Amino acid sequence: MSQKKAILSRRNFLLTVGAGGAATAAAIVGKNAATTPASVTKDKRATSGYKVSEHINNYYRTTKV
Repeated sequence: MSQKKAILSRRNFLLTVGAGGAATAAAIVGKNAATTPASVTKDKRATSGYKVSEHINNYYRTTKV
């Protein structure tokens, strides 16, 4: 009987540790998600990116098989 009780105790411990880790990860992600958009909008590199131009369209048109 004590062996079965020890196995159940170990399972409960691992379940608790897993749930605590998941809750910690969710709290960290939630905290970072709230602060990320403000810093991204101030970054000038975020506004410059891939832009389709006539040159690019011509390249895509000529590479069609």
